Amino acid sequence: MSADRDPELPERLLLSERDALVPLLRAAPEADFARPTACPDWDVREVLAHCSAALVRIVEGRLEPGVFSDASNAADVAERADWSPAQVVGELERAMTEAGPVIAGLTHGLLDTVALGEWVHAGDVRDAWGLPGAYADASGGDALALLTVAARTRRDTPLVRVTLSDSSAEPFPLGNPREGRPPAALCTDTPTLFRLYADRPLPDPAAYALSGATKEELHLYA
Repeated sequence: MSADRDPELPERLLLSERDALVPLLRAAPEADFARPTACPDWDVREVLAHCSAALVRIVEGRLEPGVFSDASNAADVAERADWSPAQVVGELERAMTEAGPVIAGLTHGLLDTVALGEWVHAGDVRDAWGLPGAYADASGGDALALLTVAARTRRDTPLVRVTLSDSSAEPFPLGNPREGRPPAALCTDTPTLFRLYADRPLPDPAAYALSGATKEELHLYA
């Protein structure tokens, strides 16, 4: 993790997403929690159970080898199989409140991008429910800042120069330079940017223009 790490960034994103998401969850009818999501084999309740379990592990320091693997995530969700949506939402709210300072205190910064995963999963819920704001950067740029970190550290994603069609920001780099390979170029809107890097379905396949790389090379969670 680079020396310019902002240790408070994950907490800001978690708290802003908590304040936006939890009221939606509490107002939703219980049947909506059984809707399928972009995550294979997980409905909305199970996605939220995974989110809360991951943060609880961080808060409680239960970070044994293999944590956050597919098998570990599945086991965490299975432990909550009998929980009601209200129980899952209650745990998630507490975990989103408590995890940020713990992540900030881990000076290696290796768990910073967990907050981005939580934000993406909140987008999965909105997407499953047909709500606006799925994968849209409504958190003051914090999700985009963590995407920059994740593209640099989570996997060896190629260097891409990104131009956002729905932003006045200057083009910016994501990923890592590779010897002998020029930067790729991506022009898209903010939600599609996150969908591409998180490997989520694209409602409009024509919503982006990518040259110099394949979209599969951008996936952070492959």
